Order: sequence, then structure tokens, then C-alpha cells
Amino acid sequence: MTKPSGYILYEGDSLLDGKPIVAIALTGSNNSKTGNMIQILYIRSDIDPISANKSGEDYSICGTCHLRGKPHDRDDRATADERGCYVMLLSILGVYKAYKAGKYPRIKTVDFVEMTRDRTVRLGMYGDPACVPKRNNKLWIKHAKAHTAYSHQANTVGADYDPTVCMRSADTVEEAKVAWAKGERTFRVGHLTSMVKDKEVLCPASAEAGRRTTCDKCKLCSGMKINAKSILIPAHGTGKKWVA
Repeated sequence: MTKPSGYILYEGDSLLDGKPIVAIALTGSNNSKTGNMIQILYIRSDIDPISANKSGEDYSICGTCHLRGKPHDRDDRATADERGCYVMLLSILGVYKAYKAGKYPRIKTVDFVEMTRDRTVRLGMYGDPACVPKRNNKLWIKHAKAHTAYSHQANTVGADYDPTVCMRSADTVEEAKVAWAKGERTFRVGHLTSMVKDKEVLCPASAEAGRRTTCDKCKLCSGMKINAKSILIPAHGTGKKWVA
């Protein structure tokens, strides 16, 4: 019998706006930058991700991240205007459809935790980890070899933001400095010329760094769990023109 390609970890209300969401763990990845990680994504359970993004209903899982773009109700564009997020929503749509088709069984937390041994877990292949209780995220990575996680929700009402697990997503150097003053580590998408050299390093898995490693091997993006500099990655993808 073929093993499922993913499992349901959480179904419930978003902490960001109370609307229904689901957290799904995909057991593998062929992403050349991240490597073969267990990928956890957070999506609306009642609206497909493309419609959610266009209408602004993706606030439930993306919160205040400006890379979501600007919602609209026109027919000339499928996604939000000025969307800067690098995640390809067509791939997330495929996960949503599989979820709706019942292809992802529920899994007990204890069984999932065992599955993560000797694996690296990516919290937030899509969506923000702070949309679910931080105790869930911490359990899901409890026995993992390493993890990566990012959150834009440091100042969002209701969010369960956890800088010990998540890199704080900073949109500007000024935002990063606020986080650094609190001892937090940041992940910033920006222009290479803006790198603060005594505080930030270039993402080793980026094209600009020569793709020296993959995320599953690098292990730098694990919040305050490790003592290391913050990370800068140059804006990339089709939405880079919307990055400050």
C-alpha cells in the first residue's frame, strides 16, 4: 500500500481571525533550494488558496505579511495585486485539492513526531506558524534534526508568535533593528546592498551565495534556538519588484 504524501496535523480556528484553517505536513520535497524536508503548510480549509489570496481571506494564515499583495474583485487577475510572495499558489492549490479529496489522513502527534526523527522540518512552506498555537509547532519539531520557521506576526493581535522557534520576518533594516534590540534573529528579503554586515549574513542557499548548501543542511533559520547572525536573502522571483 502506498504511503500518503501528506498528513493532517491540525484543523481548527485561526488565531489570527477565527476562521477555519488546516495544517498539513508533506513528507518530502524536490525543492532544490530547501532540500528534502518535511514541509508543513497552513491554509484555509474552506477556500482554495488562490481565491483566498485574491479576496484577502488569506489573512487567516498569512496575517499582516505585506507580500500577500492587495486584494481586489476584478476578473483580470487571479491573485492579489502587487503580490510579492515567492510561493507558487498553483502548487498550494494542488495540496488544497488533495486535502478536499481526502488524500491526507489525520495523524496522531506522537506518530508524526516519530516520523520527524533525523529529518529537518520546515514550518511554513506556506502560511505563518503563528496562526496556530505555538505549543503545536514546538511539538511538531520536538525530535526533528533541525527546523526552519519564519513569522511576520510579531505585532499581530491574537498571533502566537514565538521567536525562539521562528526567525522574525523583517521588511526593513529599521524593523530588523527593533528585533535585534530584543535579542531576536531576523530573516529579511531585501537588496544585497542593504545588508548590515555585523548583524546579517547572506543566505548560504541563495543563488547570490553560490547555493553552497540547502536549507535542510544549513539549519541557520531556526530562530533563537541557535546563536548566529540574522539572514538576508536578495529579493527573487516574479514579485521582487514589490519588495522594498
